[in-house]
Amino acid sequence: MKISRLTLWRLDLPLAQPYWLSGGRLRFDRLDSTILRIDTDAGVSGWGEGCPWGASYLPAHGPGLRAGIETLAPALLGQDPRSPDHICALMDRQLPGHPYAKSPVDIACWDILGQVAGLPLWQLLGGTAPEPVQVNSSISTGTPDEMIARIEASAAKGYRVHSAKIGGSDPATDIARIEAISAALAHGHRVTFDVNRAWTPGVAVEVLNSTASRDWVEQPCETLDQCVHVAARVANPILLDECMTTMADHLDAWRRGACEGVKVKPGRLGGLTRARQIRDFGVSVGWQMHVEDVGGSALADTAALHLAASTPEVHRLASWLGHDHLATDPVPGQGARNEGGFATPPSAPGLGVAPDPSSLGDPIAVYE
Repeated sequence: MKISRLTLWRLDLPLAQPYWLSGGRLRFDRLDSTILRIDTDAGVSGWGEGCPWGASYLPAHGPGLRAGIETLAPALLGQDPRSPDHICALMDRQLPGHPYAKSPVDIACWDILGQVAGLPLWQLLGGTAPEPVQVNSSISTGTPDEMIARIEASAAKGYRVHSAKIGGSDPATDIARIEAISAALAHGHRVTFDVNRAWTPGVAVEVLNSTASRDWVEQPCETLDQCVHVAARVANPILLDECMTTMADHLDAWRRGACEGVKVKPGRLGGLTRARQIRDFGVSVGWQMHVEDVGGSALADTAALHLAASTPEVHRLASWLGHDHLATDPVPGQGARNEGGFATPPSAPGLGVAPDPSSLGDPIAVYE
């Protein structure tokens, strides 16, 4: 079996409401997503999606993703997509770095492998059953009252775990947010305070040592060095996200005691192959993990949910569904969806999501 064609669609995905993070310094109104279909000479096709969360959140953006695939396409044509590890190594030789551009290629290859094997991805990735995965809300930055209202609205949709976006240069504001949210949280609900790297180390230490909350705190500062400094001086468990891109980053964080857990995002790491490696490392060192993607439709979410469902429950925190924030749905009725605060990956062979090409519009590029 050989790759015979790569087809790209660009989707403009408006958010249902403006979304603020990193203490309100970053605002997002819409996402630039890329849908990829890989066709083979055996008549089997696989799908993948890459969707950076805007251009200011990570060193990733939609046009760069599509340029990366254009660069990789000549080397991918004629390759066997049933060997994702080989495809990853090939992409790394052809284009060092730029993992976010490789993610939809890798996911599409896993989709093909699953279809050929007759197995869902959650089973190929190590699971024994399509485990329902708890999903968390994502609460945009605002005043304490605004954020509490958003948590209550999310609870009405079944969410019992919440990710509250805080951060900024004013310690008093974040102390007020943390204390108000912690006090208002319903019985049985949990919260992670996600700073999205907006604090300096001094502010992080001041805020976290001034509140009674001992909830998870995610990515308090910009760099791994800064997060190591904070982790040694606070009692909260630390979850790392944006500063973790390579396996070497994760090894370094573990050696230095930087965190008790990480976010494992295929779109940031380069696809399911790299994300699976890091998930397995996290299991081996006892981390807890959020396994989810950066953004996108239910296609991207479902790929990550397959990996989450195959992760041992003791190491699994909640996952996030980016499509829950969209005003549009490119794959209606398909994939992992929120059902009472949980999402279950499909059990059909492969990814279990196949967009209708006629609903995606005209392709923006075809490589064959």
